[in-house]
Amino acid sequence: MAFYEELQESMLDGDDERAVEITEAALADGMDPMDVIQKNMVPILDDIGEQFSRLELFLPDLIMAADVATAVKDVIAAKLTKADGESAGKIVIGTVQGDVHDIGKNIVATLLEVNGFEVHDLGNDVKPFDFINEAREVGADLICLSSLLTTSMPYMEDVLKSLNGLGIRDQFKVIVGGGPVSAEWAASIGADGYSEDANEAVELCRKIMSEKKGA
Repeated sequence: MAFYEELQESMLDGDDERAVEITEAALADGMDPMDVIQKNMVPILDDIGEQFSRLELFLPDLIMAADVATAVKDVIAAKLTKADGESAGKIVIGTVQGDVHDIGKNIVATLLEVNGFEVHDLGNDVKPFDFINEAREVGADLICLSSLLTTSMPYMEDVLKSLNGLGIRDQFKVIVGGGPVSAEWAASIGADGYSEDANEAVELCRKIMSEKKGA
């Protein structure tokens, strides 16, 4: 059975031990660690998310798949950790208040982590001040906000308004993303950037950190 099919089966079965075993074997055989994520895990999670939206899978299936994805991510992150331990930047990420969707956010967090970022994932349904408190506590460079519901998008704006109200807006870069989110929305609320997908989010964070370090 091909690696993709085995990983897909493991994720649907919630079998993290098997997923870790086949991932380690694939890496030992020379598979690029990023290919495990981008060419296998990401499309599998996308497919699972689409099946969920069609009511072919249910919440327990999503939870099992997410747990397996985390186990695989940990294997990849360990493989890609820089010898000098240097972080590409500190990021606080989460799905905003009123929204419990997190597969897309989880993919972004995974890609950021395996690309050397220190990621603090707050999960879903996160209140605006929880983002801010965590960012201040860990000394974050960026705050990444996700929303899959138009009804929860205003909470993204609340994060920006709260940062401004506290007089600390310039301490953090804020980027937004998610199904209904657009570059126009990002600009209208004063965000520092918008990404359409996980790969674009990584590139945007890299660009922002590069500009920050060069400033």
